[in-house]
Amino acid sequence: MAKSSSDTAAPKRGRPGYDREQVLAVAVKVFNEHGYDATSVADLSATLGLTKSALYHHFESKSAILERALNDALDALEAVVDDATAQHSLASDRLRAIVRGAVRVLTEKLPSVTLLLRVRGNGDVETSALVRRRAFDQRLAAVVAEAQKEGLIRDDVDAAVASRLIFGMINSVVEWYRPGGPVDPEELGEDILRVSLDGLQPRRA
Repeated sequence: MAKSSSDTAAPKRGRPGYDREQVLAVAVKVFNEHGYDATSVADLSATLGLTKSALYHHFESKSAILERALNDALDALEAVVDDATAQHSLASDRLRAIVRGAVRVLTEKLPSVTLLLRVRGNGDVETSALVRRRAFDQRLAAVVAEAQKEGLIRDDVDAAVASRLIFGMINSVVEWYRPGGPVDPEELGEDILRVSLDGLQPRRA
């Protein structure tokens, strides 16, 4: 019996079905591994197994992917400060809540926060992200300064320096934390609070 045309037709080659968030996740991973500037649209397309036109269906440009990833990290970090401000009248309580929240954001959004910490202001997207990050850092320093007045933090350390020390410790987590590893994210936040704030407590006479 002769085969029908459907029997003899060559099987169609399937194409991975990525949604926008999946494309973003893969792109950020590639940016972190190889550097944003060193990664081309062709590199992203090859990694995803998509044509350039299919990639552009999700994002209009490589910079649009970067912008989305950086905004994702910044929005989450800014929300932590906003929530702490709304919920706590004392700066000491706000600072503790911000440290816990920042660690949570970092561990939940590790790839995008890692990317944020590596930007250097090359191009409009990175420059805009740095402006927001500086404003975020200034808000943190203001909370630390208030906590100094309340006696939580020693006042012989500049508030901006104390803020950098605390959040520099948090930021360093991107270099070694691995999701699903032995370190519990919630306990990590408490550990950082203990190490950072204990060392910055006022000296007792």
